[in-house]
Amino acid sequence: MKLPAMLNGLWAYRGFILGSVKREFQAKYRNSLLGAAWTVLNPLAMIVVYTVIFSNVMGSRLPGNPGGFAYSIYLCAGILTWGLFAEITSRGQTVFLENANLIKKLSFPRMCLPVIVVLNALVNFAIVFGLFTLFLAVTGNFPGTIYLALLPVLLVQILFAVGLGMVLGVLNVFFRDVGQFFSILLQFWFWFTPIVYVATALPAGIQDLMAYNPLAALAGAYHAILVHAEMPDWRSLLPVTLLGLGSCVLGMRMFRKRSGEMVDEL
Repeated sequence: MKLPAMLNGLWAYRGFILGSVKREFQAKYRNSLLGAAWTVLNPLAMIVVYTVIFSNVMGSRLPGNPGGFAYSIYLCAGILTWGLFAEITSRGQTVFLENANLIKKLSFPRMCLPVIVVLNALVNFAIVFGLFTLFLAVTGNFPGTIYLALLPVLLVQILFAVGLGMVLGVLNVFFRDVGQFFSILLQFWFWFTPIVYVATALPAGIQDLMAYNPLAALAGAYHAILVHAEMPDWRSLLPVTLLGLGSCVLGMRMFRKRSGEMVDEL
């Protein structure tokens, strides 16, 4: 299926996509006493915990930045955006397996499923990051118009996550070990990305290896914008941008070539 035909198919099934996103969001809090209020309470609790524990109890300070909330902002900026990446890739790798019955019984563009995964992740991210932005404004740490630079950085991260998630999703249908392996890899990847610590705290040899970690450049961009109120080093994002484009093309080619066999495997 060519790209224009695929986009037309997605548009024709936009009602199915939006309905699925809405149902999944509602199902998450069905039968709970506070319902959708948990979408606010959970991220709010996380931000409060990071702020109180690290800034006030542990007295953690960011090297070169004496601000009382600097380390909390550094931590939240990294963890929240990592959460978006982890949710898209983790759910992307299992999206075809989880919807096996739907794929076998109904005729619809299969690409709707990855789109639903991404939209659900973006809804969750918008809520938690909106609260974080409110926290920045209330504490006087909002970076100003530099904040808008987050949009292209987020776009690059989503592009990379979608491409990687599609590749993993197709592979996981034929080789179930892929999903198990990626879950372990994701844990190592988190700690190999400067989210909890600053990159300069690492030995020189390890810092050199960071250049091969695409998420380290993204984390650096988020920290530059949200912690230092500076424009990110756009050139450092070029490798991850190319990697994202490449993985999207690869994922689409794999999906188009193997979509028929996937139904048999499921």
